[in-house]
Amino acid sequence: MNLRKLSSFYSSDLGIDLGTANTLIYARRRGVVVNEPSLVALNKRTRRIEAVGSEAKEMLGRTPRDLEAIEPLKEGVIANFDLTEQMLRHFIRQAQRDGRALNSRIVIGVPGEANVVERRAVEEAAYRAKARKVFMVREAVAAAIGAGLPTNEPRASMIVDLGAGTTDIAVLSHSGIVYACEVRIAGRNMDEAIIRHIKHRHKLLIGNLTAERIKIEIGSALPLSAPLTTEVRGRSLTEGAPRSITATDEEVREALTGPLNAINHAVREALARVPPELSKDLVDAGIIITGGTALLRNLDQRLMEETGLPVTVDENALSSVAVGAGKMLENEQLLSRSTCEALMA
Repeated sequence: MNLRKLSSFYSSDLGIDLGTANTLIYARRRGVVVNEPSLVALNKRTRRIEAVGSEAKEMLGRTPRDLEAIEPLKEGVIANFDLTEQMLRHFIRQAQRDGRALNSRIVIGVPGEANVVERRAVEEAAYRAKARKVFMVREAVAAAIGAGLPTNEPRASMIVDLGAGTTDIAVLSHSGIVYACEVRIAGRNMDEAIIRHIKHRHKLLIGNLTAERIKIEIGSALPLSAPLTTEVRGRSLTEGAPRSITATDEEVREALTGPLNAINHAVREALARVPPELSKDLVDAGIIITGGTALLRNLDQRLMEETGLPVTVDENALSSVAVGAGKMLENEQLLSRSTCEALMA
C-alpha cells in the first residue's frame, strides 16, 4: 500500500449535518458515527461547559440554577459562535477513532439561505475545531446525494429537506440547482404551535421537550384511520400547580395548520418556478422528502394531495444530509460541483 492510499485509509474525513436540533457526523468507510442533540450545558457562574449532546439534553428544563442548557444554533445557523465551536470540537473528537485530525477534510451542510457571514461562521468554527480543509454545501443538495437521487443526470430531481429549524427545497439537474428556496419554518415551529395551542385551550404550560413528544406520538398532517391520544403534564396557568390533560391527534393537527400551510406553499411555489421542460421529470420521479420533520404522520400524503405528484419519504430521512456530505468526500468531481461557491458561480 503506497503512502497516498495509506493516508486515505486512515483519513478522518467527515460529513457533518450541523442541525438546529441534532448534529450527525458521517465518517468515511464507517457510516454515521455521531448522532447527538445540538445542545450544551453551560455553567453560568464559571462559563464552563459541563455537558454536550445527549447528556446536556437530559438537563433541559431540569438544570440547577447555575446550569443553562443552550442550543448554539437557531434556524440552522450559528447563534453562539464560541459554544458552537466547542460543541463541534467535542463531536469531531467523538467521531475520530484515534482522536487525531489526520488529513481531516470536512463537508458541512448549511441552510440554503445562509448568507456569507453565516457560512463563514460555520466554516471558521470547523477550522478552529482543527479541520484541515472545510467545504460548505447546501443542505438540500447533500440530502439529495444522501438519498441517492441522480443529481448529475440531465433530468430533474426534487428534494425537500425538513429539519428542525428550516425547510430547504431544491430542484436539481446536471449537478446544478435549477431552483432552490428555504423557509425558516420546520419542526421547531410545530413544537411552538403545540405549546401555544395547549396553553390557549387547556390553560396548561408545557416545555419544548413535551411539545416534541406530543408531535412524535400523535402529530399528523392529515386525519388518521384510528384516533390517538396522549397524556400531557404541565403547570396549570390558573392554579399554578402541576396538572395533566389528555390531548388528541385532532387538536394537535389543528395546532400544526399554520406551519404545514407555510411548507405546502413553499413546495407549490418551487414547482411553479420549474422550467416546463423539466416538469415532466418531476411528474415521473415525484418529490423526495427528508429530515426529521418528514417523519410526521401523513405529511407525504398531504404534500401529494397539494401537488398532485408522488411523494416519498427517504428511508434514511434522519441521516441523508450527513451521508450525502460524506459521499461527496469520496468523489472529487461531485465535491467540486456541489460546494456553495460552485453552486453560486
